[in-house]
Amino acid sequence: MDITVTELKKRMDAGDKSFVLIDVRETYEYEEFNIGARLIPLGTLPEALDELFENNKDSEIVLHCRSGARSGQAAAFMMANGFTNVRNLEGGMIAWASEFGVKS
Repeated sequence: MDITVTELKKRMDAGDKSFVLIDVRETYEYEEFNIGARLIPLGTLPEALDELFENNKDSEIVLHCRSGARSGQAAAFMMANGFTNVRNLEGGMIAWASEFGVKS
C-alpha cells in the first residue's frame, strides 16, 4: 500500500511516532537531502532484515527512495519476508521536493 508525500508530511509535522521511516537510497543520496529517515540502502536491506523483523514485524513501515521504484522493490521484499504493514512513498524524494519546494 502506498502513502502520499502530503499524508507522510502531515503525520511527521504532527509528531506521529507510530511508524518506522526507512530511506533505501544510497549514502551519497541521503547526504545530499534527507527527511530524517533511517538509512538502509536497498542493497543492504537483506542484512538488516532480522533486526528489523525482530523489532518491527507488525509496525507500520514507510519506505522511500528517489522516485519510489527502489522502495517499491524493498516493500515487496519485506512483505515476502513476513512484514505485515509496509508502505511505499509515492514518487519518493522527487515528489517530496516538487510538493514542498525542496531541492532534492
